Amino acid sequence: MPRFEPIVKIENIVASAKVKHGIELNSVVKAFPDAEYRPGRFPGLVFRLKKPKTSTLIFGSGNGLLLGYI
Repeated sequence: MPRFEPIVKIENIVASAKVKHGIELNSVVKAFPDAEYRPGRFPGLVFRLKKPKTSTLIFGSGNGLLLGYI
């Protein structure tokens, strides 16, 4: 039987983080005007970078989620 080498390609990366205290999301928006925060639509702040292409979700509870696309 022939042997096949698997081809592995990483396309997405997800990481989570938590800080011990809450985060004042309105203050983050003032410091970073490009951040998106619409609490009526979504309870977290969305911070996007073009290079590397990532999105970070930050919640007032101190939880965060990093989504990366390769």
